Amino acid sequence: MAVGESRVATVRRARRIDRALALAYPDAKCELDFTSPFQLLVATILSAQTTDRRVNAVTPALFAAYPDADALATANPEDIETIIMSTGFFRAKAKTLVALGVALQERFGGGVPGRMADLVTLPGVGRKTANVVLGDAFGVPGITTDTHVLRLSRRFGWTDSDEPVVVESDVASLFERREWTLLSHRVIWHGRRCCHARNPACGVCPVSELCPSFGVGETSVEKAAKLLREPRS
Repeated sequence: MAVGESRVATVRRARRIDRALALAYPDAKCELDFTSPFQLLVATILSAQTTDRRVNAVTPALFAAYPDADALATANPEDIETIIMSTGFFRAKAKTLVALGVALQERFGGGVPGRMADLVTLPGVGRKTANVVLGDAFGVPGITTDTHVLRLSRRFGWTDSDEPVVVESDVASLFERREWTLLSHRVIWHGRRCCHARNPACGVCPVSELCPSFGVGETSVEKAAKLLREPRS
């Protein structure tokens, strides 16, 4: 929480920030393209250390070649590498995807489990990835502690930790459970478009009056406006 702020005040301010972000980003959603839990799981694993746009560029060919866990389980990793090369760390990711296919096939009948306890046992899946899949494919609320949520949660004074599990717990405690998934999307959208890691656009930020970190970036409206990034197609 912000310096000198009570717990009650932090909760109220946090929820005001969420309402303001909801107005600023009414279409906030997962920016990975998917049509099934399997596709979202694979896409989220591929999104490590790259952009959603880059992942969306390769997944159509990937899913055409490997439409389900059974196909992944028997794939040649080198063939997958050719498709996903542009996402970075492609060799490690290809091996992970094959291992994922095997695990889904052997332990879950080829389907994607809808429980956190099961998801985090899969190759390449931690709580962050599991919360993405649970929230967007299964409708189970969760806080997605990606790099934007970690950064903005600290800037907003919602947590003072850098540890994803701690941040997840701290942020979740400020909001009603049903809001967790959409909250995550709104914060991620704001982080990508306005509250950048370097030189955030403070001068045009929709939550500037509620943010204890106002001023860490450009405060001039004219200059800040030039820092905004357009929504991804």
